Amino acid sequence: MNSLQLLMGALSGGAVGFTLALVGGGGSILAVPLMVYLVGIEDPHVAIGTSALAVAANALVGLVSHARKGNVKWRCAMTFAIAGSLGAGLGATAGKAMDGQRLLALFAILMLVVAGLMFRSRGRGGDPDVVLGRDNAPKLLGSGAATGVLSGFFGIGGGFLVVPGLMASTGMPILFAVGSSLVAVTAFGLTTASSYALSGLVSWPLAAVFIAGGAAGSLSGARVATRLGSRNGALGTVLAGLITAVAIYMLYRTAGEPGWA
Repeated sequence: MNSLQLLMGALSGGAVGFTLALVGGGGSILAVPLMVYLVGIEDPHVAIGTSALAVAANALVGLVSHARKGNVKWRCAMTFAIAGSLGAGLGATAGKAMDGQRLLALFAILMLVVAGLMFRSRGRGGDPDVVLGRDNAPKLLGSGAATGVLSGFFGIGGGFLVVPGLMASTGMPILFAVGSSLVAVTAFGLTTASSYALSGLVSWPLAAVFIAGGAAGSLSGARVATRLGSRNGALGTVLAGLITAVAIYMLYRTAGEPGWA
């Protein structure tokens, strides 16, 4: 790693930390392509492993900020995270066995599907008083496990899947889903990063500067999220738009690579 790459890593971390705290997702949506296309990490698996560690750390900072503002439904979040962590380990094992460029392309296609679902559901209010109960516990466990598998397979924190998963399972408003999702994003990221680190697929210097930049971005993102949470559909539109834009760019960049054909 040269000094320019480390600088780009720190700036990229700031953008990722801000996005994570703002919409509860998008961390790895940004982190993986930024590491590959901006920082210049040649091996997509190293980019995925490093981003998983960095996103988990940045999500933890964002979680603290949201918790102070009362935006976290802890029991629902922990149930979702525990089920997802079990699935993330299985997904990471499968993801490491797939060609890197093909993995990025499939990641982008999944992003487009989720963005479409987010656009359709934007503006729905939700129940701010939702609690964990017999009616939603099975849904949380099932949705959490499925999201964890996808998170580990694609090497992502999973926030852009966790937010709609929490909303669909419990009916909570998006602001609470954003705050609560960071519990799962942290857990999924650490599970996936551990698997990649054991295979030597983590760049520790890049992870360090990425996390440092992300800590600053997370604090700002949490403040903006609380303001937008009072505007009907604003957070959902922001997240869906971000997912769509980055997915299209990733498909464009991977379309001509040998591993995608």
